[in-house]
Amino acid sequence: MREALSVCFFSFILKSSQKVIGNPGTFKGGLLFSTLSYLGFETYQVISQAAVVHATAKVEEILEQADYLYESGETEKLYELLTQYKESEDAQLLWRLARASHDRAQLSRTSEEEKKLLVYEALEYAKRALERDELSFAAHKWYAICISDVGDYEGIKVKIANAYIIKEHFEKAIELNPKDATSIHLMGIWCYTFAEMPWYQRRIAKVLFATPPSSTYEEALGYFHRAEQVDPNFYSKNLLLLGKTYLKLNNKKLAALWLMKARDYPAHTEEDKQIQTEAAQLLTGL
Repeated sequence: MREALSVCFFSFILKSSQKVIGNPGTFKGGLLFSTLSYLGFETYQVISQAAVVHATAKVEEILEQADYLYESGETEKLYELLTQYKESEDAQLLWRLARASHDRAQLSRTSEEEKKLLVYEALEYAKRALERDELSFAAHKWYAICISDVGDYEGIKVKIANAYIIKEHFEKAIELNPKDATSIHLMGIWCYTFAEMPWYQRRIAKVLFATPPSSTYEEALGYFHRAEQVDPNFYSKNLLLLGKTYLKLNNKKLAALWLMKARDYPAHTEEDKQIQTEAAQLLTGL
């Protein structure tokens, strides 16, 4: 840009000197005008750069507030904060907004009608986040989660078809960040889901697809253990699913070990409380 302005500047001087030769006052006036224009551009650049720095600082401040609310379990406050910036083009903000919409949809006090709206809203935010940053592991992770949620409203055919897309994005998230225990855990859920797929859904899948998605409990177990290795006790549901997977594999001793950990996990969220209850029920049945 500066090179182009310099060319224009010197071209203007040349043309002015040719037209007003013998009239140095006019020439000086043109030179002064060009100089002021160039200085004006320099000032514009400085102001623009300052605006970008300010905008970046503001986004970082919003993200800091959002992460604090998330860690505090303030789901509704987090959603209210982030929806103020729903027109943002920032991928980090958008995937957090997708997560907030998803989490609000899961609240027990959310009506079924509102839940459906939130699920589709979350998918739109996740899609926009991914479009703006394809190298964001969190954008891939939340895009996969949101596609899975939408599948509950789209029917079994779409849900099975989406399974390939979901797996692809979970795998990409793990590739981009191998230390994210949540992405690894979610890949484990994908495997567990298809390992326990009911016979009628398997039949539908075989009719619709030449090679329908499939997995095993052993594969799911590998992902759940890998998630624990990356971040021990990071999530009550991972503990619960380790116990349930061992139950599926008829290993009651190890199932009891992990179910007790899930039952005794400190409850910070509604989900934690639900998991405590389920783990206790499963232990009673052993």
